[in-house]
Amino acid sequence: MSEQRFIIEMGMGNDQYGQDYTKAAARAIEDAIRHSSIPLFAALGKDPKEMRVQVTVGVQAPEQVDCAALVEKLPRGRAEVKAVFGGMNVTNPDDGNVLVIASAAVEAFLPKQV
Repeated sequence: MSEQRFIIEMGMGNDQYGQDYTKAAARAIEDAIRHSSIPLFAALGKDPKEMRVQVTVGVQAPEQVDCAALVEKLPRGRAEVKAVFGGMNVTNPDDGNVLVIASAAVEAFLPKQV
């Protein structure tokens, strides 16, 4: 069955002291969905379980992101999270601390209506 994207939200998050890529990614996802409200489901009599949520997070070390933990934090739909190379690491020259910056794209899809 084909799908139609009806939402795409972008967000940014960071971890300032722990170099935790999952924490930065979680904050980016939260930033993307924090201000979203989807009245579409009630208006059309749809069940949010029909929605597929696809999240792509960009960080400098995608292999360090716990994608399963991020899926658990998503509130609705059938979610999948993929980590890719992106984002940014910024080193404080005074103390060597690395600030991890993540970006996220959250997309939502429903089955295409004929």
